[in-house]
Amino acid sequence: MASFDTIIIGGGPGGYVCAIRAAQLGLKVAVVEGRETLGGTCLNVGCIPSKALLNATHHLHEARENFEKMGLMGTAPTVDWPKMLCYKDDVIGQNTKGIEFLFKKNKIIWIKGWASIPAVGQVKVGDEVHEAKNIIIATGSESSSLNGVTIDEKIVVTSTGALTLEKIPAKLAVIGAGVIGLEMGSVYARLGSEVTVIEYLDAITPGMDAEVAKSFQRILQKQGLKFILGAAVQSVATTATGASVHYKLNKNDAEATLDADTVLVATGRRPYTAGLGLEALGVEMLPHGQIKTDNHFATNLSGLYAIGDAIGGPMLAHKAEDEGMALAEILAGKSGHVNYSVIPGVIYTTPEVATVGQTEEQLKTEGRAYKVGKFSFMGNGRAKAVFQSEGFVKILADKDTDRILGAHIIGPMAGDLIHEICIAMEFGASAQDLALTCHAHPTYSEAVREAALACGDGAIHA
Repeated sequence: MASFDTIIIGGGPGGYVCAIRAAQLGLKVAVVEGRETLGGTCLNVGCIPSKALLNATHHLHEARENFEKMGLMGTAPTVDWPKMLCYKDDVIGQNTKGIEFLFKKNKIIWIKGWASIPAVGQVKVGDEVHEAKNIIIATGSESSSLNGVTIDEKIVVTSTGALTLEKIPAKLAVIGAGVIGLEMGSVYARLGSEVTVIEYLDAITPGMDAEVAKSFQRILQKQGLKFILGAAVQSVATTATGASVHYKLNKNDAEATLDADTVLVATGRRPYTAGLGLEALGVEMLPHGQIKTDNHFATNLSGLYAIGDAIGGPMLAHKAEDEGMALAEILAGKSGHVNYSVIPGVIYTTPEVATVGQTEEQLKTEGRAYKVGKFSFMGNGRAKAVFQSEGFVKILADKDTDRILGAHIIGPMAGDLIHEICIAMEFGASAQDLALTCHAHPTYSEAVREAALACGDGAIHA
């Protein structure tokens, strides 16, 4: 029986980051992971492979639509789908092997297999039982589905199956207009698929700033995506040629059917805790299957903790990483903290969409006095030069103190630009602080400064 200071169940972003930080702080650490590779959903069948395909298809779009405008003449490239998938797999391999290297470097033991917790302080993998002062559950999440929908990962697929389709579908139906549905829908639209997105609510990207969501939908429609909003999917049936999606419109109960070669079910994710034995242990759970924890990620059982998608909060890899680092520091006797009000969210389409902090709708609900500073990428020289002038930066600041309360960006490199505002918010900066900071020209980030200026006397280039 091996003994450790900490055993982490799950080798995804939350688990492996927690393990590395704990090892750096002098703890003896083991990670239990049943996959053949480390990195969890994110690196193997999520964030990383989807970004590889988004990158490849973005270059394809540029070659077809914009190269000639720049004097780059010649025939646009054709798509070798198997080779594109090999590129995606190579990117995955580079990243997962990198984590293995970091485990060896930090003397972290990888226990290969699936874990259960037979008792407090014990983790069972196969026939072996290991002891630990602290056990951390970082088992992540899995795709959720709908009643009446059976997933086969060939015709009716989750994001996992969408990354390994045998061929590019002529028609793709996407159920759910959230991050996963829109990113993968964008990939296949660029590859030539006719993409139709069915969403239960009356707007895409639920919870996003309404003005950004409206603009985003308009841009995606120009790119060829079709939307059926306010529609409840009743069932999905496989047919001789693909699948048939039966749905009902919420406004009048009118029913309709959409035929497609492939159906992507992108209706969200749910915590994955099956097989751990939590019920038998008496671990307290939340109504939607998350593990209940306190402000220090502790469950109701001594020495048992949980982080990432397995607990409450947004299901984001970087949120899990932050929690993993914070918990490692707590277990090492230091102060660990996560500022949940400054966790950015990004959609990696073209243009990208990024958000942090509060939306206008939230501020209105709270009755808080605020001001808005906006700047369009139409006024940004760098964005015009690369044919990405659609979108804007929007900063929300307290009307009296000028403190930044939130920011929402749709435009080029939005996922990187948002972090300037995250840092500002972390340090309690005002919009004027951003406005008075010199920004290099010509850069996309000048749009952030202009939006900050718009919170005051006005932007320069608007």
